[in-house]
Amino acid sequence: MPTTTFSLSNKVALVTGGSRSIGAAVARRLAREGAAVAITYSASPEKAREVVQSIEADGRRAVAIHADAGDPEAVRAAVRRTVEVFGGIDILVNNAGISILGAVDEITIEDYQRMIAVNVTGVFVATQEAVRHMKAGGRIIHIGSSMTRYAAFPSASVYTLTKGAVAGFNRSLVRDLGPRGITVNTVHPGPTDTDMNPATGPVSKIVGPGLAVGRYGRPEEIASAVAYLASPEAAFITGAELMADGGFTA
Repeated sequence: MPTTTFSLSNKVALVTGGSRSIGAAVARRLAREGAAVAITYSASPEKAREVVQSIEADGRRAVAIHADAGDPEAVRAAVRRTVEVFGGIDILVNNAGISILGAVDEITIEDYQRMIAVNVTGVFVATQEAVRHMKAGGRIIHIGSSMTRYAAFPSASVYTLTKGAVAGFNRSLVRDLGPRGITVNTVHPGPTDTDMNPATGPVSKIVGPGLAVGRYGRPEEIASAVAYLASPEAAFITGAELMADGGFTA
């Protein structure tokens, strides 16, 4: 278990897609650093409850909010609910995302639109609503993908398109929010052992040899990067894209 390094006492965080894998690890880590944490979930209420219960068992505050990241009004409502429950919002982690693989000439327009809705529109709407409540010292952290730097296998072009959009949003948003004392950064995980891409799954046979450290990442290791960027120690870091990928894109 990581030791406590970054004080987030009296901070409020919202982690979208926080019921599983990287999102759950981020929620638990931010709570361990002292933040009150809201998570959103779409299809995993039991897992969301488990995350909340584990945070509360450590003496921290947490709440789970049902919200489809592809539904703009649900996303806005989740931000507002976070503010209602905890009195504000200081940290937004745009983690919710989906991947539907398919050749570019075969993927359906419905699957394309769904990925855009969750991975791009959901990020924009959550950010837009959150900054309406943020004060100086606020933190916005996007979860991107190392695929934006190195696409190691076919059939992920639309997914990579969505994550590339997030990276562009990250770079430009700093100009809007820097004068308000709000930082914006993106963590790009490399191959990480998640429900979507398990270390024993078929993709691992393709990408595994490219990992300089010789293994998949752990969700907790991505959470450590997020915790740093959310902390006061990262006040001068904004517009950055942190590759947390075990040397995959080196």
